[in-house]
Amino acid sequence: MGRETLTALGRDADLQPVGGVDREPLGDRFSLPDSTDTALYATSLEELIPRCQADVVVDFSTASACMTAAPVAASAGLHLVIGTTGLSDADLVTLENLSNEHKVGIIVAPNFALGAVVLGYLARIAARFFDYADIFEAHHEAKIDAPSGTALALARAISSEKSFTHLVPEKEPLAGTRGGEYNGVTIHSTRMPGRLAHHEVVFGALGQTLSLRHDTISRESFMPAVLLAVKEVVKRRRFEVGLEGILGLTSP
Repeated sequence: MGRETLTALGRDADLQPVGGVDREPLGDRFSLPDSTDTALYATSLEELIPRCQADVVVDFSTASACMTAAPVAASAGLHLVIGTTGLSDADLVTLENLSNEHKVGIIVAPNFALGAVVLGYLARIAARFFDYADIFEAHHEAKIDAPSGTALALARAISSEKSFTHLVPEKEPLAGTRGGEYNGVTIHSTRMPGRLAHHEVVFGALGQTLSLRHDTISRESFMPAVLLAVKEVVKRRRFEVGLEGILGLTSP
């Protein structure tokens, strides 16, 4: 995601990548993808920020790394676009407090694929008409968290519309077969090669089901929304979870 983001930023005439942070020491500069240009490099934001003029930090890392970097960026007056998953409710509260305290914009998006955002919007509309809901998500074998941040965001969104019935079998010869449960919504996760990201919400009612599905085929699909978020976060200067606000999707 880091390389894909750098490539997209470099192709946008209104944006310029000025620095990068990663764990491995690679020297003071690194080569930008698809370009002869270079950018400043460091193994921590504390080291990098004083060396470059930046407006926005884009974070695709891990929850722990994100929550270490966010206070550093916010206190320096930098806005944040966060695509890291695995953030807890407490982490989101911390990020909101950082936004309010330092008057910086922070956008946290569980998924930057525009189709996935529309999936969440449509699922909230459908939720009120059904009594049962299951979410199925599948990702590549290297994804470190399960369920995905998008699956949890979907569960939160549809369970905010109404209470669902979660059935527990009388017998469960294999523990965990019914999957995880969030406010009455059952979530099933799979991890294996051959997948990038798949999310499906299945609603059930008497005599019928409704399925809403989105598949991410390549990481390129995330880039239009990442670039939009980078441009919008400096204007909005507030804390937001999800991309509905910047896409003009009002509450269903």
